[in-house]
Amino acid sequence: MRARWVLAVAIMAPAVAAAQAANTVARTGVFFDSYSFGAGLAFRRISELTIPVTVTQRLGNRFVFDFATAYARASVRTASGNTIDHAGLIDTDLRATIALVPGRVVLNVVGTVPTGATAVPDTTIPLFGATATDLLGFTTPGFGSGGGVSAGFASAFKMGGDWAIGTGASYRYGASYVPVKGGGTLTPGGEIRARMGIEGPFGGGKYFRGALVYTTTAANDLGASRQSSIGDRVLAYAAMNLPLGRSSLGLYGWEMRRLRSRVWDQAGTVSVPRGNVLAIGARLERPLTPRTTLVPLVEFRHELTGPTAKMELLGYLVRTGTDLRYRMSNHAMGVIQAQLAFGTLQDQGTSVSILGPRLGALIEWSR
Repeated sequence: MRARWVLAVAIMAPAVAAAQAANTVARTGVFFDSYSFGAGLAFRRISELTIPVTVTQRLGNRFVFDFATAYARASVRTASGNTIDHAGLIDTDLRATIALVPGRVVLNVVGTVPTGATAVPDTTIPLFGATATDLLGFTTPGFGSGGGVSAGFASAFKMGGDWAIGTGASYRYGASYVPVKGGGTLTPGGEIRARMGIEGPFGGGKYFRGALVYTTTAANDLGASRQSSIGDRVLAYAAMNLPLGRSSLGLYGWEMRRLRSRVWDQAGTVSVPRGNVLAIGARLERPLTPRTTLVPLVEFRHELTGPTAKMELLGYLVRTGTDLRYRMSNHAMGVIQAQLAFGTLQDQGTSVSILGPRLGALIEWSR
């Protein structure tokens, strides 16, 4: 949820930038995702409703505290007509950001409180797996864990007159929990994440941002000499902003490559298959009035996966629509979002159509 919620908040980027100097920023809203599938797949429809809540509190120039959680309700209708449902809070994140060297080095500490789903019935496993698919990009991809703690640092330095380069690293510890009712205990492996980014202006008001993120995770202990393992992941991201008269065009792209697990051939190991997700998109921000901005957008997403040396196509998705931003006052901004996605999924050689809307409403208040 955290990664997808960050992307959802990005639709309010101008408001967020303006609110960064505020002492308190609160956000909430409603997001609805739904996909219908053609014949030949085990699922006919997957739907999800998310109500996120985040609060950021700044204390002086050195301390920032964040609170983030959400209520999510998801359902899957199978090809046989049965329905699988889940509803409830997801895990809650409490974050503290401390400026060790103001403007240079910050320390981040995040505690994840296990307010979400654990020890769920085994009948809900297909639902959890479907909403976690990167290709579909649900607002809430996960519903709960045993909680945990992560800590890391980030730093930024000038490079030349206007450009900056940033680096960061973090480590996450996850607490043990029982994911499936009546099943065994899962002890998550530790996760290390390293980041490097660069940004700055160039020529005629253009602005570039780019980042590279490398993540490695130790195997999860399933008990009874069994483990599950996921390979290292590499994420590359780039975005460019171009002025077009009164409007602004944003172009972006990212690619995530999941490598084969290092212990895939060990006895008792369940490995997550290799994967590759690619997304490219564009957003045009066009002011209609001093208070209102229309933001039409389009995105193409493509995913490959498979345990063998040559990955196979999982599917592709095209999403288009528009956001409408409205500044209600000096302290409040609202966004209405309406999008439509269409594409195909590949299931054992069969091509299955995908079609569905994403609707959302978001409000931010700052002081």
